[in-house]
Amino acid sequence: MANIPTKQDILNWISENPTQTAKRDIARAFSIKGAARIDLKRLLKELESEGRLEKRSKTYRDPDSLPPVSVCEIIGPDADGDIHARPLEWQGDGAEPRILVVERRSDPALGAGDRALLRLTKVTNETHAYEGRLIRKIGRSVARMLGIYRAESDGGRIVPIDKGSDKEWLVRAGETHGAKDGELVEAERAGPKDRMGLPRARVVDRLGDPTAPRAVSLIAIHQHGIPDHFPDEVIAEAEAAEPVTLGDRTDLRDVPLITIDPSDARDHDDAVHAAPDTDPANPGGHILWVAIADVAHYVPPGSALDNEARKRGNSTYFPDRVVPMLPEALSGDLCSLHEGMERACIAVRMVLSEDGTKIAHQFHRGLMKSHASLSYEQAQAAQDGEPDEQTAPLADTVIAPLYAAYEALRTARARRQPLELDLPERRIELSPEGRVTSVAFRERLDAHKLIEEFMVLANVAAAEELGKRKQSLLYRVHEEPSPEKLEALREVAQASGLTLAKGQVLQTRHLNQLLAQAEGSDNDELINISTLRAMTQAYYAPENFGHFGLALRNYAHFTSPIRRYADLIVHRALIAAHRWGDDGLTPLDTERLSETGEWISTTERRSMVAERDTTDRYLAAFLSERVGSEIGGRISGIQRFGVFVKLDDTGADGLVPFRSLGEYFHYDAETQTAMGSDSGMVLGLGQRVTARIAEAVPVTGGLVLDLVDVDGNAPATGRASHGKPPRRGPPRAKGKAKAKAKAKARKVKRTRRG
Repeated sequence: MANIPTKQDILNWISENPTQTAKRDIARAFSIKGAARIDLKRLLKELESEGRLEKRSKTYRDPDSLPPVSVCEIIGPDADGDIHARPLEWQGDGAEPRILVVERRSDPALGAGDRALLRLTKVTNETHAYEGRLIRKIGRSVARMLGIYRAESDGGRIVPIDKGSDKEWLVRAGETHGAKDGELVEAERAGPKDRMGLPRARVVDRLGDPTAPRAVSLIAIHQHGIPDHFPDEVIAEAEAAEPVTLGDRTDLRDVPLITIDPSDARDHDDAVHAAPDTDPANPGGHILWVAIADVAHYVPPGSALDNEARKRGNSTYFPDRVVPMLPEALSGDLCSLHEGMERACIAVRMVLSEDGTKIAHQFHRGLMKSHASLSYEQAQAAQDGEPDEQTAPLADTVIAPLYAAYEALRTARARRQPLELDLPERRIELSPEGRVTSVAFRERLDAHKLIEEFMVLANVAAAEELGKRKQSLLYRVHEEPSPEKLEALREVAQASGLTLAKGQVLQTRHLNQLLAQAEGSDNDELINISTLRAMTQAYYAPENFGHFGLALRNYAHFTSPIRRYADLIVHRALIAAHRWGDDGLTPLDTERLSETGEWISTTERRSMVAERDTTDRYLAAFLSERVGSEIGGRISGIQRFGVFVKLDDTGADGLVPFRSLGEYFHYDAETQTAMGSDSGMVLGLGQRVTARIAEAVPVTGGLVLDLVDVDGNAPATGRASHGKPPRRGPPRAKGKAKAKAKAKARKVKRTRRG
């Protein structure tokens, strides 16, 4: 009688002999013949049902191990220059194993995103689970997409989650990665189109339930490629960091610096203090301190922390989470200016005149202690005469002098006339489970404006200081609008009965005059939005082209090094310029400033788009419970396919497709209007409308509206006024369509006769 192996014997054999995993190989290994094969088959079936083995074709393999030869994606190099890879054939339930690529001199260069066929060897007692040697380089990673997996009898389909995309992807049975029906998945193209005409894809990652409340930001993170997991060596460096001692630093611990932040802030990277200037030569003047966390001390150039921070470029903020630039050990602890804790800082002491002019400034690398951590609401209430237990002792000696300095800076701001856009910021409130409970507009307090003005002045001081010392740095650049965008804004203004000066060098005061004309009118929001759209995108560069929006010649980001890599570069530049240590800007940093500026400008835009997409999805989820209800709004955009309406209560943007209005609309790009071919109804920017929510799709963030009335008048045609289904094509094209069909029929008839 054959000696039937135990389940563990079978698993050990498969692990030790990964190339001999067919049932006949296992039978031969244990000398199993004849009827005993039935018992072996039963054991294999049980191991498969228990999830300890996975059957592929006629072979078995441990789903928690990798085959000896595997296709992998390169994800290195790390701070030590080592190349790592991730397996594309991982089927296990746990985290995918880490692979160290062992390179030979003859191997071609491998970079992040490359694909390679590797021969794998399992290792123990290492930070990586496998070592891989290159067999051949396959090419670059193909484009990824996110979608909802829909299971079918033989494989399934992936339904896209991008707004405006209706292209589905076919997934074969062996390429589902174990995805279940309704799951959110990440997939990549897997070959030519199928016979059904659908492109093929393979699932590479399963992301869980797309309807889960906190899946919204996860979708944006994956969709936009935002790194959200820190490598082990980065975590290790952050956790090994220790608090600084005074040493050669300036002792600022007795200066009553305080932090003022949102009530839910997790990190505090700036602290402020103000006092009257006692110098008789500066009557009515102020001394203003702005102290910023000394992140450069903890993130030395070329370290794993530095490489990861540069890769991320900035922190990304979602309603339910933050994807930080630095690990929690730094961002939430050693680099956060917590109340009562001694913290390393780089501080600037600024002398202001009575009218807010900055007379002088001086930078220090210091050691400080925050005397209080306040919220904006606390600081404002104390200034308004309603202090709480924490702010009462600070109201006269600490908070009042801050507001006095702010009043001086407001005077200076009025002279400078930066762009005064009034665009309320939305605040999405979530329940503990992550569901949207309310959408409101944030209240703008003087406390918010106070901190903003102090930070702007500190940023100006940093740019001026480094410019004076001829030290390389990254400026924050905002160039003036293009002539084309200005002309478009001028046309919107004229259509609204307003004027924008022409034939002179544009200054922000000209735009402010336009905004003032619109203030309080029906066109207020339209002019603010149109002015914003006319602006160029700000960016980072080593060349100084000024900041148009702030009306400043010299401007650099210095005040948020916990969440922006640009600020870390400026801190290093200050360290190098003042010779405060060996952790300043390096020759390599200087050499690649242009490249760094371009990269972090890209990561900033990536975060902005991801944050906007997440907001759209949360708003769609919130409004999905109000489908059928009517809401007021204004037309905020016009395209060939329809008009966008910004809803009053949430600020959400929804689309009214022209096809829903039952007639063809002529779109005029120059005047930004659309006119109905039958009714003559004209739709233009800024018009008041009432819209009915027709469709709200949380997964895509799509919001479709029906038009109920325009400026109080019901549309002459369409679903909103008649309750009839829309006509699908332009009425004027019917005759042409019939003639074309007849001509085609005659052609077919002649061809058949021939």
